[in-house]
Amino acid sequence: MAASAAISGSPKAGMPAAKPAQVSRRRTFAFFCMVFGMFMAILDIQIVSASLAEIQAGLSASSEEISWVQTSYLIAEVIMIPLSGTLSRVLSTRWMFVIASGGFTFMSLMCATATNIDQMIVYRALQGFIGGGMIPTVFASAFTVFPPEKRPVISPLIGLVATLAPTIGPTLGGYLTDLMSWHWLFLVNIVPGIFVTVSTYLLVDFDEPNFELFKSFDWAGLGFMAAFLGSLEYVLEEGPLNDWFQDGMVLFLTVVCVVGGVSFFYRAFTAKHPIVDLRAFADRNFLAGSSFSFVMGIGLYGLTYLYPLYLGHVRGYSSLQIGETMFVSGACMFLMAPVAGILSRKLDPRVMMGIGFAAFAAGTWMMSGMTKDWDFWELFVPQILRGVGLMICMVPINNIALGTLPPERIKNASGLYNLTRNLGGAVGLALINTIVNNRMDLHLQRLREHVTWGSSTAVETLNAMTMNFQSLGSDASQAALRTLSNMVRREALVMSYADVFLLLTVLFVGLIFALPFIKKPRAAPAGGGGGH
Repeated sequence: MAASAAISGSPKAGMPAAKPAQVSRRRTFAFFCMVFGMFMAILDIQIVSASLAEIQAGLSASSEEISWVQTSYLIAEVIMIPLSGTLSRVLSTRWMFVIASGGFTFMSLMCATATNIDQMIVYRALQGFIGGGMIPTVFASAFTVFPPEKRPVISPLIGLVATLAPTIGPTLGGYLTDLMSWHWLFLVNIVPGIFVTVSTYLLVDFDEPNFELFKSFDWAGLGFMAAFLGSLEYVLEEGPLNDWFQDGMVLFLTVVCVVGGVSFFYRAFTAKHPIVDLRAFADRNFLAGSSFSFVMGIGLYGLTYLYPLYLGHVRGYSSLQIGETMFVSGACMFLMAPVAGILSRKLDPRVMMGIGFAAFAAGTWMMSGMTKDWDFWELFVPQILRGVGLMICMVPINNIALGTLPPERIKNASGLYNLTRNLGGAVGLALINTIVNNRMDLHLQRLREHVTWGSSTAVETLNAMTMNFQSLGSDASQAALRTLSNMVRREALVMSYADVFLLLTVLFVGLIFALPFIKKPRAAPAGGGGGH
């Protein structure tokens, strides 16, 4: 394999150490511009999450329709991510990224000008589809443009962006909406997007296009992949909210997903030039890295979803307050990035992953004891542990998955690798919503068994509430009953959130025990390039 020589061990005794490969400043700057474009694309997944109520009011949308502002983006992005490997080989990294960043910027402008929910959904889908091509292109460039001795710097950088962007999305979105308006969630992309597009066009020269590949382009495979991934994302997003197969659309798209999936995998293994080359999964390290990336997607997107839910529904926080509270994890990731780079030089990646999973599990374990009164300071340490855990995990996972593949397979493999993280997030959100709904029903039933007329505590509480509402006259008893009922529902909701955090703890502890089964990757050569 071509990678074997590049990732061999230390120089033999008596031989001078090889001079670290140099990367021109032009290429380095071009790569950093691409990283910033990827940051915007990932940020836009979650930037709307804390501001959906304001967008709903501005577009006069229903509560069912507004969720599609996020869902349409995710569905479209998850289709583009694996497709980007083929398009990048056809068009070249330069033109692939110019089209992706330019299209993403234009569709951001269109989202800001949307006057109704239908326009917004279409623009968001196009924004996610076009912009999704930036994400795997950056990962592929990191492992093809830079030599192995540079990876202790480059890998933490892309790991930081991949985890930091969705984490600070609610924070930035909350600030923009509170200080200006929801339109600035999209307008904020315009100037940086133009800069990234122009600089990429002028500076990127990593490879050449291969238009011959268009002649054997697998259009049928593309259609099957779009049907499979698009319907899968819809089912995972909407299923928990609509009693799964009780909803006609969820049932129909489940059938589409199964048929599309079977057809896609058949094409992938029989077509001469498949739309996505699945042979990368034959590499043991890539398979292991992608599997861990899938689980990290559950933790990354799941907790970015759970924290705002608790703060908004239980604590009654505004979008700005939610953003300020969620900022802790983002700050920790930023501070941990150079530490993760240093550790990646000194520690076995399996040890790093073990430390990261342990930190993550410790944070979710603490959250499993949450109550309705938990505030910023109760969430402070769990968020620190989450930020530290994510950053320490992502660097070795990236290196294990992509660091030992030959250069000609990295573009395609990068799309598959990033897809696993997004699918992990989608599966995680579906499981979290299903667990919250089911456990809340169970906790409500158990709490109601205690909140009855036979319970002296319940009766005393109800009487005290009735006295407080006496200014309402004859409606005092009804107001007291409604308040008590809302208290019971709130407690059941908090208990169901705690159950999800406990299950996440079990999941990440289980990952620690799976680490010994990973094959230790071959060490990168020692060199001084990483720090320059």
